Amino acid sequence: MNKVKILVVEDEIIIADHICDTLEELGYKPLEPAISYSEAIETIEAEKPDIAILDVQLAGKKTGIDLAKTIKEKYDFPFIFLTSNADAATVNLAKEVMPPAYLIKPFTKDDLFSSIEIALHNFSKKIGELKDNNLIIKDSLFIKDSLFIKEKGFYKKVFFKDILYIESSHVYVILFLTNHQKILVRISLTEIISNLSTNFIRIHRGFIVNIKHINQINRNVVIIGEKNIPIGKKYRDNILKVIDLI
Repeated sequence: MNKVKILVVEDEIIIADHICDTLEELGYKPLEPAISYSEAIETIEAEKPDIAILDVQLAGKKTGIDLAKTIKEKYDFPFIFLTSNADAATVNLAKEVMPPAYLIKPFTKDDLFSSIEIALHNFSKKIGELKDNNLIIKDSLFIKDSLFIKEKGFYKKVFFKDILYIESSHVYVILFLTNHQKILVRISLTEIISNLSTNFIRIHRGFIVNIKHINQINRNVVIIGEKNIPIGKKYRDNILKVIDLI
């Protein structure tokens, strides 16, 4: 699974580097920090971060609040405001863009971790895709291509392309990945398939497969890697329609 990518926008390089070092220690993936609005936009376009930490005051004409407005209007991912000013005027300006979290300098490692997790959690609730506090679907103006799975207190990204197939296991499902990892998630097959891409199709009451990873298929079985997955009678027509058979 990929780590959550975080963009730090801070015009004081020493502070930015310190935040990035702390993010690494916490298990996140910090991107190269940006010091201005324009640099931040370039990084967002190129790297597609999962969350951003924005200093309210930035070098140049446009502030962190201007950047937050652009993120909300054009890119739609969560952000945290960072500032050394807690005066009423600054807070009122920040409140206009409704930040999921707000950090006051100086802050602790625990403060940073809590703010990120709360921001991710609140954002997932906003898009209506929080599943039993265990699964978050990434859904924005970028291509919907991944899930966020909560594991050991962190939200980890799993790309759709890395999922071979999904198997039902009582009230859980198991995601089988290309790197041989297995991920257990408390959710049903019916719930999870509604949040996947069109490359995923249910072929059995107990299985969903990624058609991009199918090696062989006949009327009764799909083979992915070394796994033979049965095709249920009620799902047979669906998969035969999706797969181009010569």
